[in-house]
Amino acid sequence: MNVIVILADSLRYDHLGCNGNPWIQTPHVDAFAQEAIRFTRAYSEGLPTLPTRTAYWTGRFTLPFRGWQSPVPTDPLLAELLWGHGYTTALVTDVYHLHWPGMSFNRGFDTVRFIRGQEYDRWIALPDEAVDIQTYHRLNGIPEDDALWRPRFLQYMKNISVRQGEETYFAPQVVNAAIAWLEAQKQKDRLFLWVDLFDPHEPWDPPAPFDTLYDPGYTGQVLIDPVPGFVEGYMTPEEVRHTAALYAGEVSFVDKWVGKLFEAIKALDLWENSLILFTSDHGEFLGERNCIRKARPWPYEELARIPFLVKMPGGEGAGRTVEAFIQTADLAPTLCDLLGLPPLPGATGRSLLPILQGKAHAVRDEAISGWYGRSWSIRNAEWSLYLWLEGYGPQPWDPRQPGQRELYALAQDPGETTNLASIYPNVADALELKLRRIIDGLTWEPAPPPRL
Repeated sequence: MNVIVILADSLRYDHLGCNGNPWIQTPHVDAFAQEAIRFTRAYSEGLPTLPTRTAYWTGRFTLPFRGWQSPVPTDPLLAELLWGHGYTTALVTDVYHLHWPGMSFNRGFDTVRFIRGQEYDRWIALPDEAVDIQTYHRLNGIPEDDALWRPRFLQYMKNISVRQGEETYFAPQVVNAAIAWLEAQKQKDRLFLWVDLFDPHEPWDPPAPFDTLYDPGYTGQVLIDPVPGFVEGYMTPEEVRHTAALYAGEVSFVDKWVGKLFEAIKALDLWENSLILFTSDHGEFLGERNCIRKARPWPYEELARIPFLVKMPGGEGAGRTVEAFIQTADLAPTLCDLLGLPPLPGATGRSLLPILQGKAHAVRDEAISGWYGRSWSIRNAEWSLYLWLEGYGPQPWDPRQPGQRELYALAQDPGETTNLASIYPNVADALELKLRRIIDGLTWEPAPPPRL
């Protein structure tokens, strides 16, 4: 069979129609969900971008071991294993962090296609005065923030100065490159394609009509890349609403182009004999908790919960919904199990194949999430607990302190707004003990690379 993974960076679980969103248009992913098995409790365990890819590609929980870094030579990677067992492999992406000097996320891929220019990628060189940052950006007046974000946004405006129509936006470039690779393959099986879209990650500047689709009457400043942090005193409620609408427009724009990729897979007669997986790495704050963007190491629902849709070869289980807790580290063990390959050395994730085949209802009773050295969390069907670590602070702008706990009753408070840690200390104690036992039970021992 073939394996095609499509990852849309920063895509919130609750911004897809198939996951219950009533107002954002995602018809192509929604249609795909009817042919797939949809997981409703998928969580990234190590946030944000790079730790999540590490978990996906190593099958290992990263949270207590790895932060923002590249895989190291002793990390066995999924693409290497598949390549060593006769798969033709390709990575197509515009996630510019993956091609930074010193990064080795491209290991194991026969073909790597990097689409340049996303976010603050140092791609187009122009004088600063050649681009305008006042129209779509506003600094917050904090000297250290302004010094950081002004040159970054200048770089983005330089990068997009070469745009000429919708197909020169980043998502279309990635999809068209992925389609071109599929079309170039003479074989129709044993293909492994990882399509890693940076959108709907900020900056949020989709083309027409997606830029005005969800807030058409807006007349204020359009902030496509607000400085991450607290919105109070920086953005008006109307600006926050419109920025959230721009993000929703990005989601619909990505859906359109993912739909074109689905169409191409079908046209190339690859649909029936391919496992196709659609997911993300994390979400975004869009004004919730007085925050815009993933500006704080807070693994709340808005950030940690992700979409996870799996279409089995031949359509097995099509349209089924699964409420089991799953984690990003489960992807590699699942694929190895499904393909009959040896497991990746050191993998701590669990195979979801029994769930996919309808032989089991769950592989765990909870999920963990957090930022390396800064925050840990655990959630089950009833409760979520957050623990702030020594690396978190203290921060003068935030009442959260290292050692502080937050406990939420999810049935009554799905938005996690009322901290019950002091009211139910026994529940918090039990969850923290469970969390610490899970963390203590994880390992990251150096392992030899897969035998090729």
